[in-house]
Amino acid sequence: VQLQAFEGGLVQAGDSLRISCVLSGRALSSYGMGWFRQAPGTEREFVAAISRGGSRGGHNSVYADSVKGRFTISRDNAKNTVYLQMNSLKPEDTATYYCAADSTFSTAVASRREYDYEYWGQGTKVTVSS
Repeated sequence: VQLQAFEGGLVQAGDSLRISCVLSGRALSSYGMGWFRQAPGTEREFVAAISRGGSRGGHNSVYADSVKGRFTISRDNAKNTVYLQMNSLKPEDTATYYCAADSTFSTAVASRREYDYEYWGQGTKVTVSS
């Protein structure tokens, strides 16, 4: 399994940006997914997570308080891609964003815990200027 995050960049405060994470090697439908971020000089922190969902569809999602109401995580299993839509961006959102995956979660679990995830992407940098 490999994860690759895309489409980070430089934006201004108040702008929107969508970053993507493509999972290759296995079907995305088998994995619970998460986004984490790390700003320079800080520890990596949880941003958002989405459950892998059951056979009837439907997913649970959870968010860090700092992004709730501004960020939306979604998944397109047909494209093996997870998205993070980021609106009303703030300078404090500046960080390298990492996607993560794990196949051991039950269908309804969206985990906030970094150590729950087995696979990690290389990160995509997002810079928000004031």
